Amino acid sequence: QDRLVESGGGLVQPGGSLRLSCAASGFNFDLYSMGWFRRAPGKASELVAAITLNADNSYYTDSVKGRFTIARDNDLNTLYLEMKDLKPEDTALYSCAEGQGPFFSLAPHSYPAWGQGTQVTVSS
Repeated sequence: QDRLVESGGGLVQPGGSLRLSCAASGFNFDLYSMGWFRRAPGKASELVAAITLNADNSYYTDSVKGRFTIARDNDLNTLYLEMKDLKPEDTALYSCAEGQGPFFSLAPHSYPAWGQGTQVTVSS
């Protein structure tokens, strides 16, 4: 069974940095695109970043461009999200998700497996 476990969230001051990790198991990680979603209280899930299976292409939502970097290590079956210059509006539950094939989609329903998420809170 596909399993995704996130870690690395926490409380950080504005301008700070965090690195999220997503450990994948139960499927051939190197055959699928992956994505990071976030959900703030009262809002719908938002695709923050996505990456193809071999990391040759990536996507970022406009609000995080230049601040967040998505990466993957197919040998370790791990997905990462490096977050810098964090802002209060980045506060959300961040979840990694498995795509349906080699190329990522922007639609949440195209990701059949999700992790439980890790909370990121940006506050002074």
